[in-house]
Amino acid sequence: MQILLKIWINLYKQMKKDRQTMMAALSENMLTVNVLLSVFFLPGLVAGCTSHLHITTPKEMETLNGSCLHIPCTFVAINGDADFNNETEISGLWYITNDKDETNKVFDSSKSDNVYPMNITGILKENDCTTLFSDLKTSYEDTYYFRIVNGQYKATATCEHVQIKVKDSAWEPNMTISGDQTNLKEHQSVTVTCSAFTPCPHSPPELTWNLQQDSLRQTEKNTDGTFTTKIQENITLSDTHDGYNIRCSARYPVIGGNKTAETEVTLSVSYAPRNTSASISPSGLVSAGSWVELSCSSRAKPPPRFTWFRNNNDGDTNVSVWPVYSFNATEEEYYCVATNYLGNQTSSVRLRIKGIVNGHLFWLPIALAIALLVLICLVLYVRCFKSKQPTPQQTQTPAGQEAAVQTPSAAAEDLQYGEVTFFKRKPEASSTSEEHGKEEETVYAQVRVSKSRKCSTHTTDDIYAQVKKK
Repeated sequence: MQILLKIWINLYKQMKKDRQTMMAALSENMLTVNVLLSVFFLPGLVAGCTSHLHITTPKEMETLNGSCLHIPCTFVAINGDADFNNETEISGLWYITNDKDETNKVFDSSKSDNVYPMNITGILKENDCTTLFSDLKTSYEDTYYFRIVNGQYKATATCEHVQIKVKDSAWEPNMTISGDQTNLKEHQSVTVTCSAFTPCPHSPPELTWNLQQDSLRQTEKNTDGTFTTKIQENITLSDTHDGYNIRCSARYPVIGGNKTAETEVTLSVSYAPRNTSASISPSGLVSAGSWVELSCSSRAKPPPRFTWFRNNNDGDTNVSVWPVYSFNATEEEYYCVATNYLGNQTSSVRLRIKGIVNGHLFWLPIALAIALLVLICLVLYVRCFKSKQPTPQQTQTPAGQEAAVQTPSAAAEDLQYGEVTFFKRKPEASSTSEEHGKEEETVYAQVRVSKSRKCSTHTTDDIYAQVKKK
């Protein structure tokens, strides 16, 4: 439409410079423009809607009660009974319902006092009829028609109109994430955008979210002439973003306060296994051959598959492809691997068997200690046994008699009595008969016997022995 508009304006200027010499070319070009407008852009003509004025504007527009509305608008004036001259004064008018009744006129750019608070901000001489509608109320909801008054040229765009709606609640902002939102992965850089419809660019909404608070707000013009306000943030995804809720709110300033709406998007991020952990039940030392259960857990998206391996001298052996592995305890070390298409992670567990500590028999040092203790006791017993054997010394009495004399010992000695027989020395010529002829004489003597302290804890006893004299 803009191209056609430029063609029309150029043709009009060209016609004005040399009306007579360019009349044939003008007629031909005018026919081309009208055909293009009728076929491609002005279907109303085909449907029986004829007009000398056509506008390009959104068919429907919304705004908030107490806010303003920016109405993008361009027009093409087609000469009829009178010619349109953009070098003379041009007035733009807005009607509601229709233009048949002057009471339906709500705005006239040539007047300062109007029914509705509207203002044409576009330059009419450049075929721009953009209008700013301020302080809208629900009572302003209606169908609006645009009209041009240019000297003798008067035309209304009856084939195109604008349907204006006024609402009390704000629009929820729109949240978008660059790339395939259904296939987000860790370490991927994405751009998160929160945008809000902006019917009044002179008073755009304030956008806030739970990402970076100082994100730059931008208000951009769309291809149809409307506006959008947005904020953006670039983030690198990780496993912590999975399930994270991004909330964005739009606060629209209106007369008497604000109107706010919020939207929320939950991120779904795939990531490699994290926090992989292997455990054993029962924990601690287990008996050889007892039933044990190894369990492996991991946090990953998509969920990982688990593989158990046994680590031995012959290398790693795959023993299970399930998260739980049960068996009779015979080995010492196992590890599990959690894997998904983004990576893997390993966790190991050491199985300790009762009676084996680091590959050695733990009772061996205990047996050695017991053997040493037995050996010490044996040595003490032998020494104690030897100390009990008597070793008496003999001495001569003054009377020439032999007697067994006690062995001197410490103060703590045992006093015992024993029978000792004394014999008198006889001359070599003595006869045997005389010896037996005499009576035996019994004498009691006190003998102290010392017992080994290592073998007994008894105190010294006095023992009396009968001594017989012969």
